Amino acid sequence: MTTVALFGAGGKMGYRLASNFRGSPYMVRHVEVSEAGRERLKSGLGLDTVSVEEALRGADVVVLAVPDTHIGKVAAGIQDQLVPGTIVIVLDAAAPAAGHLPKRPDLTYFITHPCHPPLFNDETEMDAKKDYFGGVKAKQHIVSALMQGPEADYTKGEAIAKTIWAPVMRSHRVTVEQLAMLEPALAETMCASLLEVMREGVDEVVKRGVDRQAALDFLLGHINVLASVIFGEREGAFSDACNKAIEFGKPVLMRDDWKKIFEPQEIAESIRRIT
Repeated sequence: MTTVALFGAGGKMGYRLASNFRGSPYMVRHVEVSEAGRERLKSGLGLDTVSVEEALRGADVVVLAVPDTHIGKVAAGIQDQLVPGTIVIVLDAAAPAAGHLPKRPDLTYFITHPCHPPLFNDETEMDAKKDYFGGVKAKQHIVSALMQGPEADYTKGEAIAKTIWAPVMRSHRVTVEQLAMLEPALAETMCASLLEVMREGVDEVVKRGVDRQAALDFLLGHINVLASVIFGEREGAFSDACNKAIEFGKPVLMRDDWKKIFEPQEIAESIRRIT
């Protein structure tokens, strides 16, 4: 049986992973530094924690479910206790891409991240429809990268990824550089920023007299139908008026050079800011 040391087991992400590891073919040892986190694990999942030394003794896999800003410190603090061949799993590309993992070529570094439940899905149960993050009831896709280590370790890492992000549909393999393009660049720098602008747009029309619920219903409904056409979820075409609005709107809202956020140096700078 594969032994997994789960660091940050009582945190927001770690608790999700600890929950999904239950009933899996893995022997999991839970590490949590905060009293609140340990109590959450005990009261919520009935799980006890162990010391760092006990968790790492004979561990085949180490999962670092800790914030990006702490990954480098945690990894550096345990590296001397990791035997060659240990698989270290990180849940985001930021810290690895920034060079915060120890220079240990005898370790395997595997990165995995959820895509979260898709906007267009086939969920029918309300619990699944309301599982916006995923990993509980709603199905989702995932992406993973083998940063270093033997090819066989990708299969091992992917199996764990499918366990912690379950239920999983498609599992995509990418490089570390590609994962960094997906997040932070695509998902956060671009998507989250534009969504924030949309929310500000709602605030603006409300300030100008539109009922807030009416504005929200109108915008969110239009996001659904417009996105279904733009991303090819269904056949369709925009009206001439809509196309004219887009032609006018894009240069007003977007800088001509906005795609530079996907350039390596821009991604590196973004990662530096968040790690």
